[in-house]
Amino acid sequence: MAFDEKELIILAQKGDNAAFEQLVYLYDKKVLSLALKYIKDEDLAKDIYQEVFIRVYKGLKNFQFKSEFSTWLFRITTNVCLTFKTKKASRVFVSVNEENMDEEPVIELKDESYESSPDRIVIGTEITRRIENALDEFPPRQKIVFILKHFEGYKIKEIAVILDCQEGTVKKYLFEAIHKLRKKLKDLN
Repeated sequence: MAFDEKELIILAQKGDNAAFEQLVYLYDKKVLSLALKYIKDEDLAKDIYQEVFIRVYKGLKNFQFKSEFSTWLFRITTNVCLTFKTKKASRVFVSVNEENMDEEPVIELKDESYESSPDRIVIGTEITRRIENALDEFPPRQKIVFILKHFEGYKIKEIAVILDCQEGTVKKYLFEAIHKLRKKLKDLN
């Protein structure tokens, strides 16, 4: 008998390990993918993945369905990623100003007329590598916002909920990230 997500959560909250395993199975690839995009090291991403599901397991009894389970899970994931990066770099970050960010910033990662010729694939791979290298230089929150928006496809409002911040803060991070990327990739124009 297949259970829906809510039933799995309720069963897992009551101590049903099989239900918890099914919940993990529903989201494990997305959690690992996000961690890997953020940290770019498979072993460290697996450590983050493990930490996320340990925290989910310990905190599931307190989940009250006030948000989507996925939102709650990805908030935990982003917090673990940010905590990991902050501990690793031992840096402190200051919140940003939220002025003049009414429109959602956009960056084009590939041309719509992009063809699959070998030359184009090599160029696309090089661009992707350069974007990933540039992202490594971003502050942790700016990087996670960019990844959630442009690689995972979340809307600004969803990212704000996941990170527990204002939409204006998310827009500011995106604006700054796009500005930095354009500078780093200006020779590609």
